[in-house]
Amino acid sequence: MKYPHTPALRDGVGPSSVVLPQEPWATVLDFLVSRFAGVARGEWVQRMESGTVTSDLGDTLGVDAPYVAGLRVYYFRALPPEPRIPFDEVVLYRDDHLLVVDKPHFLPVMPSGKYLQETVLVRLKNKLGLDDLVPIHRIDRDTAGLVLFSVQRSSRDAYHALFRQHQVAKTYQAIARWNPTLAWPLRRESRIAESSHFMQQAEVDGPPNALTLITPLENLGGLARYQLEPVTGQRHQLRVHMAALGLPLVGDGIYPVLTPEGSVDTTQPLQLLAHSIAFTDPVSGRALRFESQRQLRPLAELAQALGC
Repeated sequence: MKYPHTPALRDGVGPSSVVLPQEPWATVLDFLVSRFAGVARGEWVQRMESGTVTSDLGDTLGVDAPYVAGLRVYYFRALPPEPRIPFDEVVLYRDDHLLVVDKPHFLPVMPSGKYLQETVLVRLKNKLGLDDLVPIHRIDRDTAGLVLFSVQRSSRDAYHALFRQHQVAKTYQAIARWNPTLAWPLRRESRIAESSHFMQQAEVDGPPNALTLITPLENLGGLARYQLEPVTGQRHQLRVHMAALGLPLVGDGIYPVLTPEGSVDTTQPLQLLAHSIAFTDPVSGRALRFESQRQLRPLAELAQALGC
């Protein structure tokens, strides 16, 4: 008797999958070619002949495999070789349930788009052999600092619940222009939604869904270092709120103006750092607090470079 089967990871990456719908295809190959227009038929043939397309019954699906509606088909994404991102993640803490990582700028947390091997998740799976590792939350590729990972499925939901129930205290540090006329410290509360470009978010009319507490820590000339405390977790929330105040973060290639793809300068990182995180561990009951070992650029250095 055969049981549902998921292929093992390959180089730290799990398979993608699709359930075959109720449609009259003759073969699995015909369906895959039709469903994924960006992948040539010859590529699917090569994958099937190499034995990397399988079903949840554990069968290897060849080019003549008949179409069976409801069958789950597993396959692995094929990407061109990725250039190494020349910055390394650092593991700050590890136990049987939790992993805390200090992420550098420019390194994505999860596979997405053109990034697969060069992500924190896949690097850690390959280095540590933790096949079930999953991020509990995420920060942008451009942002440096703390990210929590769940090691075991059995306790994963308990950690996710901390974020769902707003029981995690997160603080960020950021550098942006200084405006002494604003009423500091301030509370930015607004509604954030998708913008006209998929890379951007924007403040829109409607009931607030995003709240950030913003406190200046120091200022020099025309720049300031701020502490940002997101009470909610909307996508790009901190960057959107600061830009809406007329204080876009130094090095931000998305707000207020989107930088063309491929023009990122790794010598000029976004000045945003996930600096600390604190919560009561749902497994041990201990109060935990972690702080990033990374630092933003000194204000004096940035002020000189930017002429402000």
